[in-house]
Amino acid sequence: MRSLLRFEGAAVIAVIFDVGGVLIDWNPRHLYRKLFNEDAAMERFLAEVCTPAWNHRQDAGRSWAEGTAELVARWPEHEALIRAFDARWEEMVPGLLAQTVALVRMLASRGVKLYCLTNFSAEKFPLVRRRFDFFEVFDGIVVSGEVGLAKPDPAIFRHLLNRFALPADGCLFIDDMPANVAAASTVGIAAHLFRSADALAIELRQRGLL
Repeated sequence: MRSLLRFEGAAVIAVIFDVGGVLIDWNPRHLYRKLFNEDAAMERFLAEVCTPAWNHRQDAGRSWAEGTAELVARWPEHEALIRAFDARWEEMVPGLLAQTVALVRMLASRGVKLYCLTNFSAEKFPLVRRRFDFFEVFDGIVVSGEVGLAKPDPAIFRHLLNRFALPADGCLFIDDMPANVAAASTVGIAAHLFRSADALAIELRQRGLL
């Protein structure tokens, strides 16, 4: 039987998790530290060539073939490094964030509805879904690259609410990016800015979810 729990007058019926930086350790530096001799050069490359904005377009639905071709045309001297972002992408994910995943399993054991709302390439998400079995406990998953919307666009939050027939004021959203937390709030979803599993556990207990 699913739980119906209360915190400051609002009924919480679902907890929505981001994936990268909350449930799994995704960071391109895990790969590029192997490819650069100096951190400063690596950081310049990630700030100027394979930028977060460029990666975000794959998260929003663009293919890796198209994204890679665009950068290679612009930065031919960095072709090998650019192609590594796609070809060696899995090396950016050394593992899961065990303490947060433990909280997910605890929530599931208490009958709390669980969802994922993640900015992720439609081509790459199947790689992590096969690799990590904790995804099986979620009641639903929305992947930005599959729906052509990406956080912090409020439309992707509305998409999740509509798809799973969830009331905005009955959800708690957890993400490590301030802009995404702010966007959730604009559609009426309570949000927690993730900084550590310990801090998240405190909020979940305060809400009566644990």
